[in-house]
Amino acid sequence: MEESKFDFKEIDKEGHETLEAITKADKFNRWMYNTISPFCTGKILEVGSGIGNISSFFIADNQDLTLSDVRSSYVQILHEKFNGKHVILLDLVAPDFDEKYATYLQSFDAVFALNVIEHIEDDHLALANIYKLLKPSGKAIILVPAFQSLYNRIDKELFHFRRYTRKSLMKIFDPNHYHIHTSRYFNFTGIFAWFIGGKIFRDSTVKKGKMTLYNSFVPIFKIIDIPFKHIAGLSVIVVGQKK
Repeated sequence: MEESKFDFKEIDKEGHETLEAITKADKFNRWMYNTISPFCTGKILEVGSGIGNISSFFIADNQDLTLSDVRSSYVQILHEKFNGKHVILLDLVAPDFDEKYATYLQSFDAVFALNVIEHIEDDHLALANIYKLLKPSGKAIILVPAFQSLYNRIDKELFHFRRYTRKSLMKIFDPNHYHIHTSRYFNFTGIFAWFIGGKIFRDSTVKKGKMTLYNSFVPIFKIIDIPFKHIAGLSVIVVGQKK
């Protein structure tokens, strides 16, 4: 495994703190998992597993999951946390992608990336390379932050290039490669928490205390989300199927 020259807590301090804050948000993580899991069947690749907050649910349900991350330090954490699971170092926009990951081309029935694509400047290339990893008729499940108007200090500190709408996210799914299976917004109530934390309190990370409080109300937020899933949400999800 290629070793990082830097300590990931130094180069990804805010990202790590945010992942740690979300770790204990079991209701929220389960909600996200239940939202995407119907599209994740067969052999699955998770792009950007981080410290495994969502991976845990797939593994608990005995899914055939390969975990990955672009940071070698996160890959090491995943190896230690999920001993025996297949974990790879994966750069979705590597210049030599086809050669570097030849073993994995056309290998997966589903590839999902949750809060990953917004970190990649060339998001069109990211989706093109996910296409290469999919088997025929395989699905790409992408969840990203929604609405550029919500961009705040947290986004900046997490190195987000942009936020999306349903329309703008669908645009990076090349129509020659993908058929759009479904699109929707997710977590409507989170809009207000994100605005207050990032715009008013000017937080630089998602705070553990606030995330714990939010997590306790998830059963109510799930109900509120139903009529708003095609209107607005803190995140947007698009599922594209390989043609």
